[in-house]
Amino acid sequence: MTPTETIETQSVLQDHVEVRLVHLDPDHPGFRDPEYRARRNAIAQIATNYRTGDAIPDAPYTDLEHGVWQTIWQALGPAHREHACAEYLYCLDQLDFDSDRIPQLSEVSTKVEAISGFRLEPVAGLVEPRVFLESLANGVFLCTQYIRHHSTPLYTPEPDVAHEIIGHAVTLASPRLAEINRLFGEAVRRTTDAAQLDRLARVYWFTIEFGVLLEDERIKAYGTGLLSSAGELAEMHKAELRPLDLETAANHVYDPTHYQSILFCAESFDAMDQMLREFLARW
Repeated sequence: MTPTETIETQSVLQDHVEVRLVHLDPDHPGFRDPEYRARRNAIAQIATNYRTGDAIPDAPYTDLEHGVWQTIWQALGPAHREHACAEYLYCLDQLDFDSDRIPQLSEVSTKVEAISGFRLEPVAGLVEPRVFLESLANGVFLCTQYIRHHSTPLYTPEPDVAHEIIGHAVTLASPRLAEINRLFGEAVRRTTDAAQLDRLARVYWFTIEFGVLLEDERIKAYGTGLLSSAGELAEMHKAELRPLDLETAANHVYDPTHYQSILFCAESFDAMDQMLREFLARW
């Protein structure tokens, strides 16, 4: 789940937190598919009934939905070997996903929590940016459980379970990246106005979501938006690469509806780690 979305929504309360259930835009691949919309609603309802501390409810995925997961993995396997950073590949190996079925959040959360202390919690839809980011301070990542429409398995206009698991859950199995996520949450808690929150959300976007770095003199991805999309990974080398400057990133406006035209590149994983820790400590 990304911290900024503009899709039309309806608000409901889930565990005393306002959650925005997604109303599909007419351009959404699943808008004219009543069966898909019904499935989305059913899975959203499962999460709506969840309360913190409960066992994470399973989503009853269909063979068609598992097929979407399989197609995603068929594309991402070679893309990861070519474009993912070493830290991500190590964590991916540790989690050992089944490429034939969508894993349940409960099993993924158990694995991640054993490694870094982070846990996953299901939500029915989008949450406000502050709520989403502040939850990271508690070692909680809020996840959707529905999956994208089967007609576009390699594209989704909003975060889905594939993005949450393949992108965020894997990186949260890295103790160093998990700690950076916690620091983001703590920094957001210390913000006092919307402008500060916007700046932090942009830094999150250009690092945790769409960060790249140099590794063995090659550009590699550590950002979850890149790592969960074969298309983004293929296109990232066409983007304008700028040296990672967090003050610049904090003020740079991005478009979440297209491939990113500008990416900020760190000199190394260690350099990115140190730079973000120092930057977030100042908030």
